[in-house]
Amino acid sequence: MEKVKISASQLFILMVLFELGSALLIPLAMKAKQDAWLAILLGMICSFFLFLVYHKLYSYYPNLLPTEYMQKLLGKVIGKTIAFLYILYFANSAARVLRDFGEMLLTFSYPNTPLFIANALLMLVIIYTVRKGIEVVARSGELLFIFMYILAVTGFTLIVCSGLINFTNLQPVLEEGIWPVLKVVFTQTLYFPFGETVVFLMIFPYLNNSKKAKITGLCAIGLSGINLTITMIINASVLGVDLTSRSQFPLLSTVQSIQVADFLERLDVFFMIASIIVVFFKICLYFHAVVISTASLFKIHSPSRLAYPMGLVIIFYSITIASNFQEFLYEGTKIIPFVFFLPFQVIIPLLLLTVAFLKNKKKQRG
Repeated sequence: MEKVKISASQLFILMVLFELGSALLIPLAMKAKQDAWLAILLGMICSFFLFLVYHKLYSYYPNLLPTEYMQKLLGKVIGKTIAFLYILYFANSAARVLRDFGEMLLTFSYPNTPLFIANALLMLVIIYTVRKGIEVVARSGELLFIFMYILAVTGFTLIVCSGLINFTNLQPVLEEGIWPVLKVVFTQTLYFPFGETVVFLMIFPYLNNSKKAKITGLCAIGLSGINLTITMIINASVLGVDLTSRSQFPLLSTVQSIQVADFLERLDVFFMIASIIVVFFKICLYFHAVVISTASLFKIHSPSRLAYPMGLVIIFYSITIASNFQEFLYEGTKIIPFVFFLPFQVIIPLLLLTVAFLKNKKKQRG
């Protein structure tokens, strides 16, 4: 581990930016139709339980990375195997977010630019930032967090002023009952984006005050969940449920529809700047987890040396992960939740916590 520390406020900012990440780009929870906002809200509430599992696990080993205490809990062979699988999970997640961003950039701004160029340009900046360490990532978050919220408030104000919001698009509430909403919660929103906070198990050991980890994390999840709920309400109110579910990037479509006083329009740049900020930090944190966990597992004393080779792997993987965007979306909704999200966000952390609890109880008796 780097000999650096981050504050609770920096952790809060990183968590909010991470949670918003690619969740702002896609039509989140649209299988619940006009109740998508409710599915996001319930997913946020259920994710508090998951976060408490992660925090309890961290409280047993506050100064160790997960790759280290996995070996203590499960033995060298099984522990190293699971740690390696987590590296693959973090790398896969970073590549998927990078692909999301590259596709959005090409679709709306640079249609003639190769996907490799769009992904590589962002990834080179991320590699440089991660090489500088988690403290630099956290300080960058402090600088850009306020700027992003200024953009968000300005955009929301313009949407209201343009008279685009029609709340009748959100009716009837719970038309088909609560079950379709709960189905979306336990197949999507619980894991994406809220369950993805499992990556912060790699960040918590850098916190300068471990006692503040719980309240900081819960507040960050709460704020990001409310933000995503409001975003979905605005998207569905402006575009309607049908158009929101069919749009690849509904928030961008909403921003494009802003027209105030016949001259203030085409404000795509607002959305693009905000999305670059949140996606940058989401990939940064995943990539940092890849680098630091690889260095820890394979006993590499200078993690920064891994940044360039691992970054190149993620760039190429983001391009080859799917042959087209439709296949990419299919994998993200049908395969990834059960192959990656469920085991790495729920099953393995619960297993580790159970073993840690039993070992700690045995130690106390001894």
